[in-house]
Amino acid sequence: MRFTSTPRGARLARRLVSHRLAAWGYPYDSGPNETATLITSELTANAVRHGRVPGRDFHVRVTVPPGNPDPVIRIEVSDTRAEKLPALTTAEPDAETGRGLYLVSLLAERWAVGPRPGGGPGKTVWAEVSTGVKPSSDSGPRGG
Repeated sequence: MRFTSTPRGARLARRLVSHRLAAWGYPYDSGPNETATLITSELTANAVRHGRVPGRDFHVRVTVPPGNPDPVIRIEVSDTRAEKLPALTTAEPDAETGRGLYLVSLLAERWAVGPRPGGGPGKTVWAEVSTGVKPSSDSGPRGG
């Protein structure tokens, strides 16, 4: 889905991911839902703060491949600024920002940045969360 590059867009993206995962059998208060929602929050905040180009939206895609005995939730956030690549840094103890990717690196099984799918302008930052469990019910194909 596409969202405006604003704090409101980031908030709506986070809520969409949480709702989608709940519909796919990962309840709101489950570890996989909470972890994926937090990662989405950090990646979308970065897209708004560092990847914003006026008049351009950011995109979010969340998938959970069906039939995998250990499903992996994959969150992809694409923005239109290819020249500003995210970097994992260490924030000063009293800093108010700079810990987002550090949190992502701790919570995700894997994360990376690469070109946008389809060759569009910008970049995609993705992260994967191993659920360790099957969803509570099979709601059909999982991709969004």
